[in-house]
Amino acid sequence: MPPTLHPDGLATPQRHWAVVTLALGIIMAVMDSAIANVALPTIGIDLHTDPALSIWIVNGYQLAITISLLPLAALGDIIGYRRVYIAGLVLFTIASLLCALSHSLTMLAVARVVQGFGGSGIMSVNSALIRFIFPQRMLGRGLAINTMMVAISAAAGPTVAAAILSVATWPYLFAVNIPFGIAAVVIAARSLPQTPRAPHRFDTTGAALVALMFGLLIGSIDAAGHGEAFGWFVAELVGTVAIGYAMVRREHRTSSPMLPVDLMRIPMFALSIATSVCSFAGQMLALVSLPFLLQNQLHFTAVETGLMITPWPIAISLVSPVSGRLADRYPAGLLGGIGLVVFAAGLLSLALLPPHAGVGDIVWRMALAGAGFGLFQSPNARAMISSAPLARSGGASGMLGTARLLGQTIGAALVALSFARMPDRGTVFALYIGVGFALAAAAVSCLRLFDRTGHVAKNEAGQA
Repeated sequence: MPPTLHPDGLATPQRHWAVVTLALGIIMAVMDSAIANVALPTIGIDLHTDPALSIWIVNGYQLAITISLLPLAALGDIIGYRRVYIAGLVLFTIASLLCALSHSLTMLAVARVVQGFGGSGIMSVNSALIRFIFPQRMLGRGLAINTMMVAISAAAGPTVAAAILSVATWPYLFAVNIPFGIAAVVIAARSLPQTPRAPHRFDTTGAALVALMFGLLIGSIDAAGHGEAFGWFVAELVGTVAIGYAMVRREHRTSSPMLPVDLMRIPMFALSIATSVCSFAGQMLALVSLPFLLQNQLHFTAVETGLMITPWPIAISLVSPVSGRLADRYPAGLLGGIGLVVFAAGLLSLALLPPHAGVGDIVWRMALAGAGFGLFQSPNARAMISSAPLARSGGASGMLGTARLLGQTIGAALVALSFARMPDRGTVFALYIGVGFALAAAAVSCLRLFDRTGHVAKNEAGQA
């Protein structure tokens, strides 16, 4: 039997096991969005398919997650976050098996879409569960574990994929999830708490509109980045705005809207969302462009490139626990601003790498960028989750994941646009754009230090 909800988090044995299953789930879901990129050429050759079509192995997964995060978070409010999380784990594990057994592009692409919906079930409610697993005084530390896993998984994905492909074929990229998925399901069933359930019904129409809106938004951003027909870009963007306007009008008076317009009225929440989008755009601009810089311009091998990017996630893993503790004591606006300025400095130092940079020149710059990002993430997530009412934890958790994915999509599209417009300097230019996004995020983060009258906020000190 799962443990009942403790008034202020779970007791330590159950809490530790709950953290294990959350860590396993988020590592699998986030890393799978990164490792497939490395294997695309190999998969395309093995399945005898056009490289342009093989992109759907990545896009199908990302699109499924993006369009379903908010609907599944809303479903968690109604039926319980525990149920949505376990269902996501089961679906993700089954889909991983189907991916490993795929013998055609169509089968693999469909399995990846299913896997994406499973990953969305995991990511949509994991932050909401943390709010019920950890005592309020330790919320920052709990979210630090989560954000650390997200950052490390995203940054280390290509390195892990390269390591697996060096000793096995591409199906093992997906098969490796199966034992971890089974273990996560078993632990989740025994450790995750029951959570309060909202009395309202699931808004099917709202879920469909939200899915369509984010699908069109991602499509328009991707079209702009890859230089597709301008007419398609305009049509998708107009459709996004029209559906968004209709959704805001439709759910303006709803107590628990599918599109969380109620949460966006909370200044702390809205500013934290904006900070997250800008920062993850900056991170993706760096992580996508850096391999090209290191391999094409500095002439390192793929393996050497993976190793030299590794200090980034290592720095995040070292700094995140510290920033989580600090987030329980100091304002998120201050910690986030400092961290993002350090992150921007790291990106700028990478953009200014000398033509014959050595390993040492690169490693400390990677570590600086990772340390800054690690200092920002946990306080930002804490501010976002704790500023939402307890009954809206699912919506806040869904928006946390949506902001991250939206930022990553913008960053990846801008890298593609930089490469297309500046073939010779696209990698460095993308890093400069990343510096701009990091500084913009730092500025938005610092706005959280002030109330609406412009005075220093008295209650913004890391406390809910």
